[in-house]
Amino acid sequence: MPQRYAEKEKKPDQAMSQDYNKTLNLPKTDFPMRGNLPKREPDTLQKWEDEDLYEQMIAKNEGKPKYILHDGPPYANGEIHLGTALNKTLKDFIVKYKNMSGFCAPYVPGWDTHGLPIELKAMKSIGVENGAIPPVELRKHCKDFAMMHVKNQMAQFKRLGSLGHYCDPYLTLKPEYEARQVEVFGEMAKRGYMYKGLKPVYWCPDCNTALAEAEIEYENDPCYSIYVKFQVTDDKGLFTKLGIAKEQVYFVIWTTTTWTIPGNLAICVGPSYDYTLVKVGEEYYCMAAELVSATMKAAGITEYEMVGSFTGAELEHVKTKHPLYDRLSPVIVGDHVTLESGTGCVHTAPGYGVEDFEVCKNYDDIGILVCVDDKGRQTKEAGEFEGMDTDAANRAIAAKLTEVGAMLATEKIVHQYPHCWRCHKPIIYRATEQWFCSVNGFKDEAIKAIENVKWIPAWGEERIKGMVRDRSDWCISRQRTWGVPIPIIYCKDCKKPIVNDTTIRDIAELFRKEGADAWWTKDLSEFLSPEVQCECGCKEFTKEYDIMDVWFDSGVSHSAVMEQYDCLQWPADLYLEGADQYRGWFQSSLLTSVVYKGSAPYKAVCTHGWVVDGEGRKMSKSLGNGIMPEEIVKKYGADILRLWVASSDYHSDIRISEGILGQLSDAYKKIRNTARYILGNLGNGDGFHPDRDSVSDDQLLELDRWALMRLDNVIQKAHEGYEAFDFHIVFHAIHNYCTTDLSNFYLDIIKDRLYCEPENSVARRAAQTTIYRILSALTRLIAPILSFTAEEIWSYLPHAASDDAKSVFLNEMPKASGLTEDADFMAKWDLIYQTRMEANKVLEEKRNEKLIGKSLEAKVTIAVADDAQYTVLSEAADILAKVLIVSVVSVVKAESGETTYTVERAAGEKCERCWMYLDSVGKNAAHPTLCARCASVVDQL
Repeated sequence: MPQRYAEKEKKPDQAMSQDYNKTLNLPKTDFPMRGNLPKREPDTLQKWEDEDLYEQMIAKNEGKPKYILHDGPPYANGEIHLGTALNKTLKDFIVKYKNMSGFCAPYVPGWDTHGLPIELKAMKSIGVENGAIPPVELRKHCKDFAMMHVKNQMAQFKRLGSLGHYCDPYLTLKPEYEARQVEVFGEMAKRGYMYKGLKPVYWCPDCNTALAEAEIEYENDPCYSIYVKFQVTDDKGLFTKLGIAKEQVYFVIWTTTTWTIPGNLAICVGPSYDYTLVKVGEEYYCMAAELVSATMKAAGITEYEMVGSFTGAELEHVKTKHPLYDRLSPVIVGDHVTLESGTGCVHTAPGYGVEDFEVCKNYDDIGILVCVDDKGRQTKEAGEFEGMDTDAANRAIAAKLTEVGAMLATEKIVHQYPHCWRCHKPIIYRATEQWFCSVNGFKDEAIKAIENVKWIPAWGEERIKGMVRDRSDWCISRQRTWGVPIPIIYCKDCKKPIVNDTTIRDIAELFRKEGADAWWTKDLSEFLSPEVQCECGCKEFTKEYDIMDVWFDSGVSHSAVMEQYDCLQWPADLYLEGADQYRGWFQSSLLTSVVYKGSAPYKAVCTHGWVVDGEGRKMSKSLGNGIMPEEIVKKYGADILRLWVASSDYHSDIRISEGILGQLSDAYKKIRNTARYILGNLGNGDGFHPDRDSVSDDQLLELDRWALMRLDNVIQKAHEGYEAFDFHIVFHAIHNYCTTDLSNFYLDIIKDRLYCEPENSVARRAAQTTIYRILSALTRLIAPILSFTAEEIWSYLPHAASDDAKSVFLNEMPKASGLTEDADFMAKWDLIYQTRMEANKVLEEKRNEKLIGKSLEAKVTIAVADDAQYTVLSEAADILAKVLIVSVVSVVKAESGETTYTVERAAGEKCERCWMYLDSVGKNAAHPTLCARCASVVDQL
């Protein structure tokens, strides 16, 4: 009895003669594929590195149609997390699949290496404050810091099994990248989409810079909302008509940002809303009629009377006086006013909000006032509050409003307030001079470009459309040092900004040769063409030292990378990132591309969700529920992490926990053990060789044909799953096939053929041919997902001359077997399969009753009620014993009712070679312990 069969049965017959099997090429008990991924995977990585597998793969596919997945650059400022690992692994699935599916799919990884977080961490590492060292010296420290993390992250990505052009990744700090960025900026500026202007922007007092919308996160923020009275000084006769003195009337505004009250220059009402006067004692409060009840409740006022009715349009140009300063706050109208909260009378400070700024531009007598500096402290324009930060100003201004009798009510609330995405502290709105990209100038073209892209999931299209439609102008300037400077020069005399073909060409060439550091080290005269001059005739200039938003940096990668690497092409076939990139990289790439190239930089965009814990909670240090990728790799191996990615419906949030990883480890073992079993039965060395020992399709047994046709279904499902980027479909198709069709059925049944038929018999070779074809196909199917395991299987699998034995990734995805059978054939085997399942239940019952031990001790009688099923099973009676793994099967016609299964002990003696109980055992005098079949086989040895 062969060792493998003995292991399966767990209790080998000690009297068995091993001589009967001495000529068979049996599996070795020390055969590989024993797991231990954390220790085995690094050896595979080293092999890939030594043999430069990625370049081999691309070279082998040269000349095939290209498929470009453009890498969204991770930020180079720390260790990778599970979200990063998820993203990189998904990309690796696609790149490997495409390279094995008739494409040449180069993958150039990249890193985002500029920006505030790196600058802050670099300064912290060397112990300096902003401005304490020269810009070029600080930039050197920033570059060193970024490159250290690029190196670390690259090693971590490789450890995950990612293949790519890691020998020359793209980095936003590379001179050639910076040069192209300047050229894209220049093209957008020449078309009139870049301008410098004074308007409110998101401003982080802590990071001391302007921010873009993509750099804002909303968090719950507890605060006090205030209701403030502004006394009327000119009512246009509206209230005096009602017999009410204008001095008795107050417009009540509501705000959650008390610190902005010194910047108030107007009160805005909705032109079509109904407003009323609320009489409380001797005072009248003007507010939206719909919000009277809520306002009075907040103020604790129960006795009041509503007097008169006015539209917002009628109230326009009424004048009030500021409660704290000697100036007027006129009433204006604006369509942005809502009745969702407050009083319907909106506190308007054009220096602190985009909507306020825009609506005030409609009135010539309203200017702009900014009472906070770049640190968020009140300036001298705020009077007695000068020098106070936001928190201190909130308290002091509220106290002053109360003191002067202007505070109607305060209310403690928790609301969603914008925070800086880097320092996670509240930001302010502050009007400053910045460089902007006028998105409104090409918004329609951007929307049209979105409609020509395939969005995965489909809802992504409306999401990004809405964001682009609602987007105000893009603030691209940052008041920091580590980045690409805005390539603008100013006339020394008239201060006019100058950007034209010559200046952009000169600056781009400088950066291409020496990098952006040259902006700080070179005088303009050293690189600017002498013919450059201002319209006023001046030839002396100064530089703009603000740097570009990092989203502009990464947003031009479609040109700076795809148009500059010979192996790539524009546009990309796919962008794949987290869903947050609808407002980030997807959008910045789209906007720059629409202006620079006239269309979107991608044909398709796919997004994934966030990684959460097993209970669906966001991972955080405070909850202690975070898991780092290296922890998983160290404990389970990278293939288990990759399997977690593949098993997930990643478009929504993806859960992970020790329990989930444990379940996936069990699923992985089923796939791995299936491969190990097949390899053991193909042998190695002088074992099965596909070119020498394979049988033709017409020599396959019906069971073999069924197994291969079931494999065809798996190949089709896997192909569809890969093409749709639904990798969980691939995983489940393969896992179910290994578990249900192979382990529970086919492989269990063919043991008898593999172990007991003559070594070179057609029946045995047919089984080996089938399992070889199955494993060869499965190995290639799982290769993009279980890359390390597939490579290990491939290294032990015997190969046909048509295979590239060096690596599984140098081969094509499997194609269907070409076998065809009619519906009756498949129905027959579906019935046989179901018969085995039903028989196993009865066998298990009899085993528990101690009637039998192993299934081979049994005889099964199947009484079939259905006529058609009886015909099928009676005709298949000769193979049913092998299918059920019993010694004897009898098929009889049931008189009526349902099909039944009767189990009894088989007659005859046990054959010491096949372990079946048969009457023929002992009939051959030369082999008294063998059945007729086994005696015949042994005689041929």
